[in-house]
Amino acid sequence: MQSTVGEPATKSATDNEFNKEIQDFSLVLGGPIFQLLRRAHLAGVEGMELVHRRVIGSVLLVWLPLLALCLFRPTTGYSERVSFFRDFEVHARFLVALPTLIFAELLVNVRIRAAVGRFVEWRIIRPEDMSGFRQAIQSALKIRNSLYVELALLVFVYISGLWLWNDRVVLPEPTWYAFGGSRWALAPAGYWYVFVSIPVFQFILLRWYMRFFIWFRFLWQVNRLNLNLIPTHPDRCGGLGFVGKSSYAFGPILFAQGAILAGIVAGRVVYGGENLLSFKLQIAGFIAFFVVAVLAPLLMFVPRMARTKRKGLADYGLFAQRYVQSFDHKWIEPEPGSHEEPLGSGDIQSLADLAGSYDIIREMRVVPFGVQDASRLAIATAVPFAPLLLTIFSAEELLTHVLKILF
Repeated sequence: MQSTVGEPATKSATDNEFNKEIQDFSLVLGGPIFQLLRRAHLAGVEGMELVHRRVIGSVLLVWLPLLALCLFRPTTGYSERVSFFRDFEVHARFLVALPTLIFAELLVNVRIRAAVGRFVEWRIIRPEDMSGFRQAIQSALKIRNSLYVELALLVFVYISGLWLWNDRVVLPEPTWYAFGGSRWALAPAGYWYVFVSIPVFQFILLRWYMRFFIWFRFLWQVNRLNLNLIPTHPDRCGGLGFVGKSSYAFGPILFAQGAILAGIVAGRVVYGGENLLSFKLQIAGFIAFFVVAVLAPLLMFVPRMARTKRKGLADYGLFAQRYVQSFDHKWIEPEPGSHEEPLGSGDIQSLADLAGSYDIIREMRVVPFGVQDASRLAIATAVPFAPLLLTIFSAEELLTHVLKILF
């Protein structure tokens, strides 16, 4: 009797623990850096309520020292072609992209957690596969919390960053951070820029790439399970439409990437005398690359969704054939002596409902996203380039073009 009474209690405790794991799933609330932020009172108990402190702290660390070192440096021996205040790339990187990458944690935390919960709430994960789903969650959190992963990212940032600076950066003229003639003839602001500001920014950006990897790896593990996809689901994706919608969470990261390139292009256009239209192919390719980078991994679901669609068409086609034969036998070619009136019969409405269900299956996509999803991500990436249009059009002309597009 004791084992009989104890088993349901144990199962209930296990289910509660599993539900808590799903509710607590997060790509951002974990890892050694996150724990350090908590101890520094830059992240609260729930993790997200002090995000404004992290934004202010990051700007104080990577941008404010550059400003101070440029303001209070000696005036003799310094001459620069572009001053710190007019360096679009630096301000776009540290005052636009960096805060966006940190604020993005709010959206990613909410949307990705909700997407993970829907796999269970919508019963896409079958009861017999719950253990595999739980293993996928635990595996994702293990990578997120790994000290070795974050140390590897930090080491990679410094090694690759300094190598690229030494091998690729050319400084023929003095700038606000270097004297020119040599890439290592750095001003005081240059040392902070090269050894602190750029590495901190690259680490935060690279950690987002790692979160992309964790999320797509999690989805890959989930896709290996026997998912319960319904071909008549109204989302036209067998029930997986929310996976494509979850990609909106990464829109701010794409916006930040666009801001970085927009800052570089702005410097080339304003100070290099180049035309914005000469960058149109690079900008279009840049936008396409990041949209593909976010959506292409979701193509892992294509074989399963295609099988679901084929099976749905076959099953509902067979069912429809049997139904219309019975319908035809009853109403079109009735037996002698049958005088049932069609008015008010539910058979006709059932036939229409069956046709509607078959149409949903026929229209089912074999990818968990649509053109609208790709368009929204493309717009998020392209928005930072909008101010550069003022180098081609006046404000009045630009407003006129926008109004024509909208209305």
